[in-house]
Amino acid sequence: MPQTTDYIQSNSDTQSTNGYKTRLNKWAIARMLPDMTREVVARFRSRSDADGHMQLLLRRTPGETLMIVFDCPKEEAAV
Repeated sequence: MPQTTDYIQSNSDTQSTNGYKTRLNKWAIARMLPDMTREVVARFRSRSDADGHMQLLLRRTPGETLMIVFDCPKEEAAV
């Protein structure tokens, strides 16, 4: 006889998972906008992954101004 097992994730489980995932992706490719602000295009776990993806993006869109940044949350940056 089939059984239905519904699992509802609690808020604390969701928050801890989201926090963990954001801590993993520290490297980002950012597009520089005309007003000197940046817009994150993609996030990566390692610098080498970000380098490879940025090379691909620059080949596909040669006029873009892209840069690799270490994306540190503001809470961690304040010492």
